Amino acid sequence: MTQIKFGTDGWRAVISDTFTFDNVKKVAQAMADYVLTQKAVLSDREFKVIVGYDTRFLSDRYAELTARVMASNGIPVILADRPCPTPSVSYAIKDKNLVGGVVITASHNPARYNGMKYKAHYSGSAGPDITKKMELLLDANPIKCEPMNELKLKGMIAMENIIPRHIAFIKRYVNVALIKKAPLKVIVDSMYGTGNSYISELLKGGKCKVDTIHNTVNPSFGGINPEPIMPNLRELAITAKKGRYSIGLATDGDADRLGVVLSDGSPLTGHKVMTLLLLHLLEDRKMKGDVIQTICGTVLIEKICVKYGLKMHETQVGFKYICDLMGKDDILIGGEETGGVAFKNYIPERDGILSGLLILEMLAARRKSLDRIIKDIEKEYGTYEYRRLDLRVPDAKKKALMEFLKTKPLKKVLDKEVVEVKDYDGYKFILEDRSWFMMRLSGTEPIVRVYAEAPSGKKAMAMLEFGKRIVEGL
Repeated sequence: MTQIKFGTDGWRAVISDTFTFDNVKKVAQAMADYVLTQKAVLSDREFKVIVGYDTRFLSDRYAELTARVMASNGIPVILADRPCPTPSVSYAIKDKNLVGGVVITASHNPARYNGMKYKAHYSGSAGPDITKKMELLLDANPIKCEPMNELKLKGMIAMENIIPRHIAFIKRYVNVALIKKAPLKVIVDSMYGTGNSYISELLKGGKCKVDTIHNTVNPSFGGINPEPIMPNLRELAITAKKGRYSIGLATDGDADRLGVVLSDGSPLTGHKVMTLLLLHLLEDRKMKGDVIQTICGTVLIEKICVKYGLKMHETQVGFKYICDLMGKDDILIGGEETGGVAFKNYIPERDGILSGLLILEMLAARRKSLDRIIKDIEKEYGTYEYRRLDLRVPDAKKKALMEFLKTKPLKKVLDKEVVEVKDYDGYKFILEDRSWFMMRLSGTEPIVRVYAEAPSGKKAMAMLEFGKRIVEGL
């Protein structure tokens, strides 16, 4: 039997290798079996699920198959009629008061991958409690999958464009009029994903001029990974600099993450993107609440929380952990180092389109360039440079690395003493000067991630090389 395991956000695998039509049906049946157990529990919600999909190879076919399995099990389905952002699916669950939803996407992963994310009734990523139940239901019951036409005739599957309602909410959440009045020149890279041209469409007709690149469907993503980090943003960076744009924004493959480049083409880390968003909500919008970041979060956020007397929560990597906390506490903002951020008074879900518009709202409100705002932040809180290295290593070496870090925890990283170790998701070593070094296994790809944050990019890169040497020495 093929091994199907849910990772940090749903199940992902290589197309035509493990991610096959048969396995998609198998996972869809397990998801359907889980949904059926929730019918009585969620009796206050409409017993219906929504199925959406991204621009990847065969995503529309996988989505149709998923919808057929759900509907054949007696679960009415709304099937997106076009590729849609993941947050559009999550918002539709809240908007329509549904029991849940499924998104066919591998998010930021390479083009050879696809995946299935289950979104729960609370409009966010399914937590480990749900995904473990789904894993136990794999192969528990025979797969039901009736023909599409028959299910449509029975009224069990209805096609719908779910994006307009999502965009309409964003329009209410953001001060679009303020942004339109600002003389900004913006370039948006949709990375051939579901971000499409939604930001430019929202802002047309004002002083703010928005151009978009890579806003067509290309299942190979132009030969890059649709993750909004360097070197994938090289063309955006070059265009921003040459075209003298105020800012460059990028949304990932399923438009739930945001990448940002400055006017000179320099990229911001996800940490700095979240820092900007936090300060905008606190200082410009005068909003309050707790803050969540993952174990590989930044000292910068910690310092801001101390200054404003905010409680900061720290979670494992994976937005499902952030989502879980957002349902329990008064959270202002929750985010991860990869540019995925969720906000108060919305849904517990990342949204790259909303994040991008909030950054533009910040520029419009402060009437300052992004470069100036970043310099002001560094002047007040200090400079923190974050870097990450992904190393593809065999399974045996991955196990050996984790065992090595467990039995022989590092006492020093380069010339700095280790003063604290966190081991609840990989191993994070906090150093005497508050810089840190971390190693953990990816939950979505066969790689080891090496992370570092230091007062300079050079020092952070030196720590990544240190980590690389550890792996090579095993």
